[in-house]
Amino acid sequence: MISICFIFMKKQNRLALSKSPYLRQHADNPVDWYEWCEEALQRAKSENKPLIISIGYAACHWCHVMAHESFSDDGIAEFMNKNFVCIKVDREERPDIDQIYMEAAQLISGRGGWPLNAFALPDGRPFFAATYFPPEQWMNVLNQLNQTYRNDMKRVLEAAVSITEGINVNPLSKVQESQTFTKDEFLSYFENHIQLIDFKLGGYQGKPKFMMPVGLEFFLQYYYLTGNKKALEAVTVTLDAMAQGGIYDQIGGGFARYSTDSNWLVPHFEKMLYDNTQLISLYAHAFQLTKKPLYAEIVDQTIAFVERELLDKSGGFYTSIDADSEHEEGKFYVWTRGEIESVLDKKTAELILNFYQVTEKGNWEAGKNILHSVKEKSDFAKENNILEADFHQILEQANKQLLDQRNKRVRPATDDKIVTAWNSLMISAYVNAFKATNNENYKLSAVRTAEFLENKMLADNGILYRIYKDEVAATPGFLDDYAFTVAAFIDLYEISFDIHLLDLAKRLLEQVLNHFGNEEMDLFYYTSDEAEGLIARKYEYSDNVIPASNSVLAHVFFRLGKLFENKDYLNTAKKMLLKVQKEIPDSAAYYANWAILAGKMIYPYFEIAILGNDALKQSAEIQQNFLPNVTIAGGLIENLPLLEYRLPPVKTFIYVCQDQVCQLPVETVEEALVIIEKERL
Repeated sequence: MISICFIFMKKQNRLALSKSPYLRQHADNPVDWYEWCEEALQRAKSENKPLIISIGYAACHWCHVMAHESFSDDGIAEFMNKNFVCIKVDREERPDIDQIYMEAAQLISGRGGWPLNAFALPDGRPFFAATYFPPEQWMNVLNQLNQTYRNDMKRVLEAAVSITEGINVNPLSKVQESQTFTKDEFLSYFENHIQLIDFKLGGYQGKPKFMMPVGLEFFLQYYYLTGNKKALEAVTVTLDAMAQGGIYDQIGGGFARYSTDSNWLVPHFEKMLYDNTQLISLYAHAFQLTKKPLYAEIVDQTIAFVERELLDKSGGFYTSIDADSEHEEGKFYVWTRGEIESVLDKKTAELILNFYQVTEKGNWEAGKNILHSVKEKSDFAKENNILEADFHQILEQANKQLLDQRNKRVRPATDDKIVTAWNSLMISAYVNAFKATNNENYKLSAVRTAEFLENKMLADNGILYRIYKDEVAATPGFLDDYAFTVAAFIDLYEISFDIHLLDLAKRLLEQVLNHFGNEEMDLFYYTSDEAEGLIARKYEYSDNVIPASNSVLAHVFFRLGKLFENKDYLNTAKKMLLKVQKEIPDSAAYYANWAILAGKMIYPYFEIAILGNDALKQSAEIQQNFLPNVTIAGGLIENLPLLEYRLPPVKTFIYVCQDQVCQLPVETVEEALVIIEKERL
């Protein structure tokens, strides 16, 4: 669907009437910005002007810098307006557009990022794309490309044709359905992947450091399946370092998007919903395995942050919080020594200053400190002759006082649009937190968010919308919206046994099959066949900071195939995995979710049916354990093939099954776990 172009407003440009908080940030620019719309494209064609397609998002620090330095400069804006048709795109609203021009940038330079600035022919074919430029360089680029466009169209066309051909290439080979998956292959996925881990500082080697939760989820599964302690160490050293580092908001909870250094101290301070949802799930899984109290603390604190700062009255969650406030990156979050001393009593202040590594000189910029710790709380308490429980209490109270004081500062802006895919990740985060902690509030919150998606984002005709803003759902969903929502509904079913959720999941999956598939149904397009036609229709299949929509969808087919004993679903999951199979060993970090699916197909996978009056209670008990190769169904009604003819008249029975073949029922969780442990090895 093409967005509406708005009438130019005096003193502000068209973006003043946009619903996107990111686009509205550029409403005061002297640049004659359009949103992506037919009017802009037609104007470029009629005036024979190239397009500038500038893409970013509200929490992006360097997007703000370029907006302030270049797009607010009258001279630069005048040149842009005279020689180009300028379009601003919110990548979170239109990831399909971002996907195309980001690939162009990577084809040209091997690099990507935001702000993304693409130059294109009036029909949208790019001939140049890059990221941030300071003003002088930006003006040079504008001059050079304008001159080239006017004087050497042959060169521009050659570049546009070549880049567009590259964007449209599908590098994956044809599936050989006779292929199989083996344990040796699965072991190779690990061996290549583990080489990337920084076992001293945690995370992946080098800097900047992104969290990449799905890669760590693979290591947790690998440890569970093989007992390889190196895999678990890769996770725990990372989770410990992140929890103690500046990337984690020590007094307010929640994680920043990434660390600029290698030891997690200095973040880019923006906080994204999608990062925090996945990290809640990751820490919950790690707690299930290790029972380390720190991990449960991080789960609780991060959920508290998300609910405090991102929860809308509608029941959905906002997208992000800016890195900047008062035109300074991180100003809201950093402290001077004197600021802390003014809030806390002298004795407490001395402890907190030491624990959080605060100095007069500052550990970041002059006099400014990013709160972080270098010691476990237990070790710090012991060194300071304080009982661990007492120090926990002192720290909790001090953090509350500091948070109250911090809340008096000018807050960073919040992008208050609601994105379906990322709200689905929040449902899954709540589910995983409930499994790990048995906190009933998390289950209730998952239900609330699912009801928001069903009531506000799912239309009667089966279309799932992506964006909710100002009480209006807009922008038909992309593949990630469908895939993550189906996954979330399956997750929630497994702790509620509400069959309505599976009915919704199947309904959404049918929409995907009807509108996103290709003839072979081996991978699915990112856009619907009813979406606006762009210069390319792309597949998203490599994982990144968020798992790829196709990898999530393959898991969905596998899980629903098990629950409904649907061979077509299971075959689709297998074909999808076969399509990317050759890519996994050499690019392990970017195919981690596919590797997890391979682990489910190669190693024993269990379907557990729990039926009877205590089904939900026993389900919660068994799911307090980390069971990555398990699907659970149950309740008081035999409403799935897995449950048929298994409801006992009085007791509660647990059936442990593999490929529709079940062991004799047992009555306790302990007995069921013994069967799983025996069969999985």
